[in-house]
Amino acid sequence: MSAETPAVPGQFTRRRLQFRAWRGTRPFWAGLFVMFGGLPIAYFPYANLQLGHLTLAMQTAGGSSSLIIGVLLVVLGFTLWFQQHVRTFAGIAAILLGLVSIPLSNLGGFLIGFLFALIGGAMAVAWAPAPPPEQEPAQTDTTGTGGAPEGLDPDTTVLKPVQDTGGLYEQGTSQAFKAPGENDLSGTSPANGANGRHSAG
Repeated sequence: MSAETPAVPGQFTRRRLQFRAWRGTRPFWAGLFVMFGGLPIAYFPYANLQLGHLTLAMQTAGGSSSLIIGVLLVVLGFTLWFQQHVRTFAGIAAILLGLVSIPLSNLGGFLIGFLFALIGGAMAVAWAPAPPPEQEPAQTDTTGTGGAPEGLDPDTTVLKPVQDTGGLYEQGTSQAFKAPGENDLSGTSPANGANGRHSAG
């Protein structure tokens, strides 16, 4: 096994990546907070708290309303997970149930359930699905190759004839005057028909 060979992901890694992909398409944390808010609201009215040798039972007339509010919050949390298209309604309903639990359910489960329901509902209302990835526009077919921009001269391998205007040119160590139209046969320039070789004589 070479160093370049990627390791095959295990079962745990594959499940974790699947869960991450599932979690990213829905308001997962909002639903979790709303469910956490419903649990203390429904639990405390039916719990017997022990303070030393003293037992506190909070079974009042608000016990049934606390149970209903807590169960509704848990159901709204699952709704946010599996029916994310109603996230706005579920978020507003969770906020309203959290507010109603303050007078009806021992200050909203000693403010613990109220705060979880309020934060989770606000997160559900604010959540929005990620935009789809943008498609890259197709490139128009050009005469060039690859992604490089096309040059001004499509064929740079062919030498263009140079317009001869005359002037001075060097031959050896001396300078001579070249008339217009006269080829430079010194071998220094392959233009104007010279083949790059020194002419005899």
